[in-house]
Amino acid sequence: MPKLNIQAKNEKSVQLGVMTADSKTQIDSLVSPNFTAGDSASGLSLMAKRMVGSSILKIAWEIRAIKEQGVPLADMTVGDFSPEQFPLPDALRDAITNAMNQGLTNYPPPNGMPELREAIQAHIRRTQNLDYPLDAITVVSGGRPSLYATYRLLVDPGELVLFPTPSWNNHNYRDVCDVRVRAVPCGPETAFQPTAAAMEPHLGGARLLVLNTPQNPSGGVMAKEEVEAFGHLLVRENTARAQRSEKPLYLLFDQIYSSMTFDGHRHYSPVELVPDCAPWVVHSDGISKGFCATGLRLGWFFGPPSIIGKAVALLTHVGAWAPKPVQLGTANFLNQTDAVAAWDADLARRIRERLQILSDGMAALKKSGFDVDYIEPQGAIYMSLRFPLIGRTTPEGHTLKDHEDIRSYLLHAAGVALVPFDAFGVEEADGGGWFRASVGAASIDELNAAFPRLHDALAALH
Repeated sequence: MPKLNIQAKNEKSVQLGVMTADSKTQIDSLVSPNFTAGDSASGLSLMAKRMVGSSILKIAWEIRAIKEQGVPLADMTVGDFSPEQFPLPDALRDAITNAMNQGLTNYPPPNGMPELREAIQAHIRRTQNLDYPLDAITVVSGGRPSLYATYRLLVDPGELVLFPTPSWNNHNYRDVCDVRVRAVPCGPETAFQPTAAAMEPHLGGARLLVLNTPQNPSGGVMAKEEVEAFGHLLVRENTARAQRSEKPLYLLFDQIYSSMTFDGHRHYSPVELVPDCAPWVVHSDGISKGFCATGLRLGWFFGPPSIIGKAVALLTHVGAWAPKPVQLGTANFLNQTDAVAAWDADLARRIRERLQILSDGMAALKKSGFDVDYIEPQGAIYMSLRFPLIGRTTPEGHTLKDHEDIRSYLLHAAGVALVPFDAFGVEEADGGGWFRASVGAASIDELNAAFPRLHDALAALH
């Protein structure tokens, strides 16, 4: 019988968390913090006290618990991609892996790897007909840092930010950056996209206008003439402000879904259509949505070099760098122009296929006499669905009093998980029964199976 190596066995036991005499002594000597000794939260900053968590994430936790019970469910809540349904482009994954295997895992330059910034510059030229200099482009860890940095750099505390609703996350940036906001409601007649004419009367005192197209949450795409109108509006407004010696109005233009448009819709930049508005436009973009790479945390933004230079300095202190292997892998993939074009076309096809299931299903419900509505898919991974069910009574006798009641009923009675527009800055009274449906994390089978359940759940209301 071979002799056992007791020392090696004990070392391995400690590593694996197995209780030994030595490790038990260490555990017995641990000190448990007494959090009841004082009120930790009493010293929170005013910002921390104002700030609230994401209502969408709260919904996601509820859905996770239902999934764990094995209940059939079409999860259309998160603006994310299931890796099983939408894996990364093979060439992107391989290029990132290759960079990691080469040991390229130290800090990147604060403004991004030169190879990537040059690839982004070429990508912008190719896809948007815009020729921005390299010092006007910087790389960040996803889309959020570019939005946060733009708020922090261009708006002082107490100043005004203007945006249409529904919109994503602007109310949260209000709290984090201590600014005032003015939300302008937009309706289904424009697929919840704003018009320059509707926004212009609200510009007074505003320092930043925030637009997003293709839009989260509605899936609407701003028409070319409206994008151009916003470009002219910026020039006209800032010419007048300069004559009055007032601070300019800037535009934060979130185009993270720019490669996802359908059926005759196309994405445009206001600078592409009105070059004179360039001094006041900051674009936010990245690979999170277009390459189904939300977890890789790589974004970029571009605009006036004077602003982008300040953004680099700010985000140096935040540490919002994208990982070096992801940067190098993305540069490699962006330079494969034929592969990127093929990927874009195929991804748009796959997303459109899922959105068509929603469109056909809602049309069938409407034809059957149910009081529902929807907007035909235009772009992004979202679709606007309407369930005006307030006042209806469930089989259990519960009257649906608000959009949260409707959301909960559709989830538990039909296994259909949606997010009400209330989560995107829309007032309850203005919500009109509209919900966001996201198809990035749902399979074709799950979407198809949802509509018979939805039919029965709607039929059960009275």
